[in-house]
Amino acid sequence: MAKEKTLYTCTECAATSPRWLGKCPGCGAWNTLIETVADSPGGGRNRLSTPQYAGLAQAQAVMPLSSIEATEVARTASGIEELDRVLGGGVVEGGVVLIGGDPGIGKSTLLLQAMDALQRAGLPTLYVTGEESGAQVALRSRRLGLEASAVNVLAEIQLEKILATVQATQPAVCVIDSIQTMYSDQLTSAPGSVAQVRECAAHLTRLAKATGIAVILVGHVTKEGAIAGPRVLEHMVDTVLYFEGDTHSSFRLVRAIKNRFGAVNEIGVFAMTERGLRGVSNPSAIFLSQHSEPVPGSCVLVTLEGTRPMLVEIQALVDSGGPSPRRLSVGLERDRLAMLLAVLHRHAGIASADQDVFVNAVGGVRISEPAADLAVLLAITSSLRARALPKGFIAFGEVGLAGEVRPAPRGQERLKEAAKLGFTVAVVPKANAPKKPIAGLAIHAVERVEEAMQVVRGLE
Repeated sequence: MAKEKTLYTCTECAATSPRWLGKCPGCGAWNTLIETVADSPGGGRNRLSTPQYAGLAQAQAVMPLSSIEATEVARTASGIEELDRVLGGGVVEGGVVLIGGDPGIGKSTLLLQAMDALQRAGLPTLYVTGEESGAQVALRSRRLGLEASAVNVLAEIQLEKILATVQATQPAVCVIDSIQTMYSDQLTSAPGSVAQVRECAAHLTRLAKATGIAVILVGHVTKEGAIAGPRVLEHMVDTVLYFEGDTHSSFRLVRAIKNRFGAVNEIGVFAMTERGLRGVSNPSAIFLSQHSEPVPGSCVLVTLEGTRPMLVEIQALVDSGGPSPRRLSVGLERDRLAMLLAVLHRHAGIASADQDVFVNAVGGVRISEPAADLAVLLAITSSLRARALPKGFIAFGEVGLAGEVRPAPRGQERLKEAAKLGFTVAVVPKANAPKKPIAGLAIHAVERVEEAMQVVRGLE
């Protein structure tokens, strides 16, 4: 088979050049030429639907959406409950999963454990490693207690050899560790380049859809925490998972950023042990500090991660600052903290302009939903006044710039989770107040920030 010709195509105007140029000859943009493969006439690769190509292929039959039979996707449990939760119930036949995270956080460890569990369940598996030798993978499996594992391992980085091996062995699940180490002979650029990552991912995705093999791609991340390579990589796959957590802590979070077969922002919580990653059945226990008595500056938030209500302790420290007081948040948005302090001053009359304000979500969890606003303000007020909130106290609700407390989604489930864990007092938005009382939980519904502050003072 003749080797295809390499061209460089502009991402802005689609102009082509036989060699790489810093400046596009078509539109004049800088650094927009990327390596592509030119097709020979009659080749099977996709082409632009321009008139000169109209005679190269026959029109295909189309079907109305109503006549297409919609069937439920079949899932296979991976044997790791927390991973199945993030995936939406298990591994989907023909699905492509991309998982990224910091070096050493546990991506390869988790996938090796999952592949072993699938192999023991009777599914043929293939673990393709481009960063380690087969001996290194075997050594890790022994550290994890998987001495008798029957997972097939292939140490290879050339895409064409990997595709041939997959077609010959026909595994049900295939792991590529990692996509940045793979390269195709059709391109001359080095492994890890934009063109190589995109081309290899496209071939593996087509393989998964054509054969029904579930493919799991491991991706490197940049210093900013995003998956390295072109953003189109995340668009091509069905599911994108991110490993979160501090490498100095034993706890890890796997979050679903995209999932065509399940809920987005679903999380799985793991603990790193000597025998690998183990799922945590009650993650709220991780994110709640064990205080013998209530302390100032602490407020428990009921947050929602995917379909799971979870209790997280929000801690705040307010201290006298200098001429330029600092606002620092860990696990929460810093810009939103500045906005909440302004709302607290304007509508509740509590000033902190000359104070340093530090806010932290315990356990290293990252909270992005605005329902944390009310708990953050109550923790800040508690620290500023040096008065602890009542024992068994929880809060949630979004705070607007006008001082109103807006409802949070699925408030009933949040309250039931708090009552199940023994909390007795809740301050929530009025729209989230349940129609029927919840046993053991006294609920105070508020409409504005100043009303919430008054309720807390009455509880002290």
